[in-house]
Amino acid sequence: MRTTVNGTNVLLPGDPRVSLLDFLRETLHLTGTKKGCNQGACGACTVLVGSERILSCLALAVQFADRNITTIEGLGSPTELHPLQEAFVEHDGLQCGYCTPGQICSAVAMVEEARAGFPSHVTADLTLDSYALTHDELRERMSGNLCRCGAHNGIIAAIQATYTHDEVEKLIPLEAAQ
Repeated sequence: MRTTVNGTNVLLPGDPRVSLLDFLRETLHLTGTKKGCNQGACGACTVLVGSERILSCLALAVQFADRNITTIEGLGSPTELHPLQEAFVEHDGLQCGYCTPGQICSAVAMVEEARAGFPSHVTADLTLDSYALTHDELRERMSGNLCRCGAHNGIIAAIQATYTHDEVEKLIPLEAAQ
């Protein structure tokens, strides 16, 4: 079985017990995805499968045959950062940086969810086709990603700076950006 990781076709592990996180880190040596709690509680291991955010510590690698997986390494490059990566630096959306890859991957997918019309628990009007990415809306939508350093305000500021409500409609879908 094969899958695509950051645009490269790779062979999945033969052992069906290998988590997606361990496959990415130990087999493919993509160490940007972090192993935090290893039980799905912190979000440090968040990666993208298509445009959906996945906690890679809870998923088995073999579940993703013939899928497109994007890690933090696949969002930008050292010479050309993803706009959200640039905003995290500009708005101090990090301190120690451990949670940052998961935060950024989650934010990319979160904006896709908002654009697709998926409400959150704090969405005021469920009859709308799209939702304003207000401070409360962003905090709720990003609540699955913890930052133990307390950089949440910078993280929210970075997301708001990158994706204003008007810009959500203009976003390039993740698949088109690859």
